[in-house]
Amino acid sequence: MRHATLGTLDVSRIGLGCMGMSAFYSGVATDDAASTATIHRAVELGVTFFDTAEMYGPYINEELVGKALAPHRDDVVIATKGGTIKHTGDGTRGLDGSRDNLRLAVEGSLQRLGTDHIDLYYQHRMDPGTPIEDTAGAFAELIGEGKILHYGLSEAAPDRIRAAHAVHPVTAVQTEYSLWTRDPEADVIPLLRELGIGFVPYSPLGRGFLTGALRDLSSLDADDFRRNNPRFQGENLERNLAIVDEVERIAREANATPAQIALAWVLSKGDDLAPIPGTKRVSRLEENLGSDDLVLTPDQLATLDGLEPAAGDRYPDMTGVHI
Repeated sequence: MRHATLGTLDVSRIGLGCMGMSAFYSGVATDDAASTATIHRAVELGVTFFDTAEMYGPYINEELVGKALAPHRDDVVIATKGGTIKHTGDGTRGLDGSRDNLRLAVEGSLQRLGTDHIDLYYQHRMDPGTPIEDTAGAFAELIGEGKILHYGLSEAAPDRIRAAHAVHPVTAVQTEYSLWTRDPEADVIPLLRELGIGFVPYSPLGRGFLTGALRDLSSLDADDFRRNNPRFQGENLERNLAIVDEVERIAREANATPAQIALAWVLSKGDDLAPIPGTKRVSRLEENLGSDDLVLTPDQLATLDGLEPAAGDRYPDMTGVHI
């Protein structure tokens, strides 16, 4: 497994997103043994970068990840996120990037992960009620205390990234990015490269859609997040299947799977990014990691670059708290 550099942080160029093991998708928290086996297999195959968050469950995903990685703690990078649960209030979901709330969030994550430090800690979503300079200052204090080693921002606009970085260097920005979500190319990715900040694309497989396995919603649980996602609805779904059809065509041409094509495309965008495809199955993990050795031809890349944008918003409500 080759590696990428996020700011000053060295990670495997493909990480493992662990959210779906415990939250939001079909079959969550039904087979922790399988999820644990997937994490262990990832370590065996050279993955060093694991992503979780206090909101996943909430809390149970951090516990799962911490327990699974305990034997390998010194050899891996654990990233987690906070700022979307009000620890200074009633513990409900809500944006709070204040110093006091983040301190409580970090302490809770340390306990659940069973570690004395967090390698990379993100503000999960931006809090409009707290100046980003205050949030960055809180992270700088936590870094000074050794409780977190690096900090990042998730789904942050360019002005907030720049302002936070001016207070204390941001190591990485995590944002949705894939063949059907290319918004960061306009202004986020250029800014990150200007400032030397790493990029962590989440949902690089389009929440499973780009694998070709989701041509309708019949296999999804009733409470699966994707059932209410605009991109999976009605005419949007039908239009977006054209993207999958083209990915599948190139996969046949390259003797690869659609998932490997989608990930290879993301990986082709630079050595300062590390996508975190999620799965709770060893077979899917092994398939995804096969993209590390896949090199797309210039014609294939050009075709993928030229795909039509996805139809529909990324979330039902683009102003709320998102996963």
